[in-house]
Amino acid sequence: MNMTSLAQLDDEIVRSMSIGAVFSDFVEKINSIDFHRTADLLITASDDDSVRLYDIANAKLLKTTYHKKHGADCICFTHHPSSVICSSKYNLDANGESLRYLSMYDNRCLRYFKGHKERVVSLCMSPINDSFMSGSLDHSVRIWDLRVNACQGILRLRGRPTVAYDHQGLVFAVAMEGGAIKLFDSRSYDKGPFDTFLVGGDTAEVCDIKFSNDGKSMLLTTTSNNVYVLDAYVGEKRCAFSLDPSPNTTIEATFTPDGQYVLSGSGDGNLHAWSIRTRNKVASWDSYIGVASCLKWAPRRAMFVAASSVLTFWIPNASKLSPEDRDIGGQSEHFSQ
Repeated sequence: MNMTSLAQLDDEIVRSMSIGAVFSDFVEKINSIDFHRTADLLITASDDDSVRLYDIANAKLLKTTYHKKHGADCICFTHHPSSVICSSKYNLDANGESLRYLSMYDNRCLRYFKGHKERVVSLCMSPINDSFMSGSLDHSVRIWDLRVNACQGILRLRGRPTVAYDHQGLVFAVAMEGGAIKLFDSRSYDKGPFDTFLVGGDTAEVCDIKFSNDGKSMLLTTTSNNVYVLDAYVGEKRCAFSLDPSPNTTIEATFTPDGQYVLSGSGDGNLHAWSIRTRNKVASWDSYIGVASCLKWAPRRAMFVAASSVLTFWIPNASKLSPEDRDIGGQSEHFSQ
C-alpha cells in the first residue's frame, strides 16, 4: 500500500481511509503516542514498559527500549527526532522521578525531572523552545526546561489538569475540574490566566485538549466521552459530539492538519470522523482493535494512527478514490513491513 504526502483533504479522501499497517506485538495497552513535528517518526509508550520508535513513511519499527524501573506512560517528542520526554508509572513516591528525558539513539536517560507526587496524565512540548509542561493527578501543572533539572513554575489547580500549547507556543491552555479552560501567556504565566472559558452542561473532567494548527480551534475530550470543538479566541462551542461510553478507557480525538475534520475513538469500538464546517459525520470505521485509547493524525501526511493494545496505521485506499483524488499530494512512498 502507498502512503502519501498531505494535500487538501476532502470528504472523499477522509472516507477512503483504511488500515495500511498493523503492529500487534505489544503485550499490553498502549498509553500514549506522538508524531514528530517535522520528521516522519512516531513514538509509543505502553503498559508493557516499552518505548517504540517507528518510521511512518515505511511503516517500520526502528527501535524498542524497555523501562522496567519507571514504566512508560505519557510520551512526547522533543525537537530532536531521537529524544523524547516520558512520564513514569512506578516508584513515584520513592524517588520522585516522575519525568525522564530519553535519548532513543543510545538508550540513555539524559535528565530526570522530580516534583510530581502522583501520575502525570498530560504532557506537551513547546513548539518554539525547550520548555515543556506536565499535568498530574497531584492537582498541579509544572513548567520545565529540558536544560535544567529544577521545575521552572507550578500552577496548583482543582481536579485532573490537562495541558496544551498552541502551535505558535505563545499561549497554553489548562483544562480542569468543572469544564473550565484557562488560557495563559507562556511568557508571563505567573500573572495568571488572561482568559477563562466554561464548557457549559458538562462537568466531566477533560482528559485531552488540543489546538488546531491554525490556532483558531480547540478540541476537548472528556471522561464522559463527549468531544467539543471550541473557538480558541472566544471559547464559543462550535461543535459537540457524544460517543459511546468506554468504562476504564479514556478515548482520544484529533484534528486533521488543516483543522477541517475531527476524528475520535468510541466505546463501541468504532472510529468516527466529522466535518467541523458542516457538523456532519463524514465516516465511521470499525477500528478492528476494540476501543482506541490513542488516536492522532500525522502532521504532514494523509495518515492517522489508532492504538489500543494493537497499533494501526491508516492511509487513503486508492481504490475508493475518484481519479482526481488518487494523486493526493503527487508523491507516494511504499508501505513495507
